[in-house]
Amino acid sequence: MTRRRRLIIAMDGPAGVGKSTVGSLIARNLGYHFINTGEMYRALTWKALEEGLDLANEKAVVDLAKSLKWEFRPTEEGTLKTFIDGEGVSARIRDERVSANSSLIAANAGVRRFLCRLQRRLGARGGIVMEGRDITTHVFPDADYKIYLDASIEERARRRYRQLRAAGQSANYQRIKEAILTRDLNDLKRKINPLSQASDAIVIDSTHLTMHAVARRVLKMIEADGRPRLAGG
Repeated sequence: MTRRRRLIIAMDGPAGVGKSTVGSLIARNLGYHFINTGEMYRALTWKALEEGLDLANEKAVVDLAKSLKWEFRPTEEGTLKTFIDGEGVSARIRDERVSANSSLIAANAGVRRFLCRLQRRLGARGGIVMEGRDITTHVFPDADYKIYLDASIEERARRRYRQLRAAGQSANYQRIKEAILTRDLNDLKRKINPLSQASDAIVIDSTHLTMHAVARRVLKMIEADGRPRLAGG
């Protein structure tokens, strides 16, 4: 068995469709690592705001990204969490300021090139499930499996609403729906690596499926193909 016989599983899809939940379930079953690449963009947004940078100054933001020490440490479940200069950022990147500004960082061509190199390095040996907005079309166009996860806008808004309520936060369904529509539009119209469906991606509409059902469907595809499932630590 060659050195990279562990699989690269790439997942794309619009906001709020459940990519992180499905991706982490698949990775856990295979003994692989999972990473949500959106966390990288949010982490850089948080750091740039902390540094007081003008986020519209593309060169300054790229220079900041290159100056940082990026680490990706696995949790017990195998999810790779982003650390910047030794500091975990998971709790910080959910701040409203970060959410409001991350799309500007994601549209920065230099940032996308830099983070794409990091993402490819993380997945180079396989044993990875990676999700984002351009993973199947740009970061890993030759991935072993390319999954495009979709769902209706109404269902995506309902899922986000239930998630916030379960976390004890206030939530307004209509505002959530409008915010997701705005994110969809931004992702589709982005000049650099916009969200698009790879021609050879496996499309799964999860509107009427649970996240566990979606994960089982992907795992059954892998098993049916007889692909190796060597655990990746």
